[in-house]
Amino acid sequence: MLKRWQFWLGAVISAFFLVFALRGLHLQDLWETFKTANYWWLIPGVAVYFLAVWARVWRWHYLLRNIKTIPLKEMWPPVVIGYMGNNIYPFRIGEILRAYVLKRNQSVSISASLATILVERIFDGLVMLIFVLVALPTVPSLPLWLKQIVILASLAFAGALLFLTFWAIKPELAQKFFKVILSYAPQKIQQPALSIVDNFTAGLGSLRSFKDVMMVFFTSITIWLLETVKYWFVMHAFPFTVSFFALMLMNGVVNLATTLPSAPGYIGTFDGPGIEVLKVFGVAPAVAAGYTLVLHAALWLPITLLGFYYMAKESLSWQELSQAAEEK
Repeated sequence: MLKRWQFWLGAVISAFFLVFALRGLHLQDLWETFKTANYWWLIPGVAVYFLAVWARVWRWHYLLRNIKTIPLKEMWPPVVIGYMGNNIYPFRIGEILRAYVLKRNQSVSISASLATILVERIFDGLVMLIFVLVALPTVPSLPLWLKQIVILASLAFAGALLFLTFWAIKPELAQKFFKVILSYAPQKIQQPALSIVDNFTAGLGSLRSFKDVMMVFFTSITIWLLETVKYWFVMHAFPFTVSFFALMLMNGVVNLATTLPSAPGYIGTFDGPGIEVLKVFGVAPAVAAGYTLVLHAALWLPITLLGFYYMAKESLSWQELSQAAEEK
């Protein structure tokens, strides 16, 4: 599905984060942490997580309504399959699969869907930055790497939002810009490419309304607060306690880190920063590692299994999904 260099790039980045976070850790101590954990706390954590997934479904429904009004129950399978795809394929291929399944079921242009998904990702990134900034006063000492993540991510997400907002508000200028760029391309691809640009512009429609922007923003905050509640529930399975603000910081940092290329399932890019954040708050390395690895598994496994179920229900084959990702 992916070029070999892409696979190895993700694998190297994942390995770097894992080695960095697990350095000096004794496996026996980690095993003791796993053995003594109270896994019953995962049940309410998973339940809250699926509330967050439902909120994501509603947010996507809201973003797409300028293109087509789709019942929420019809949008649930594409979202779940998409998150399953993100968990088993690298480079967030699941976002493409989500758009593909929606086109297959509802005839919505893939480029328009991807525009709304990009808007989602930008708002998610901005909320993660807010979480980090709100929690920073509670940090005993701010590591240099955390400062660098905050600065770089702030520039990236703010710049992307400004660019897309300008594109949405001034679509005619964007079209002129792309016409100039595409005039250097072969004649046979110019019109199809301009059609993709038009569909993508339609997907940015929600950015033209301040009310819509605020609705998406507050929905995004709700989604990530619910996910932080899952972090809080899972924390009770382990022998440590940190504030909810500390978990907000962890949530923000690990999800900013997972925007980097990695092995499938965000291996390393989730675990490494999460363990390091907990260490900053005085959590023992073995406990921090055990908690982060179990939390990662509890985030990964339920939505992935549900995605497999909906793949079967939608009569989707692995070959079809792989081909869709490769082509798009």
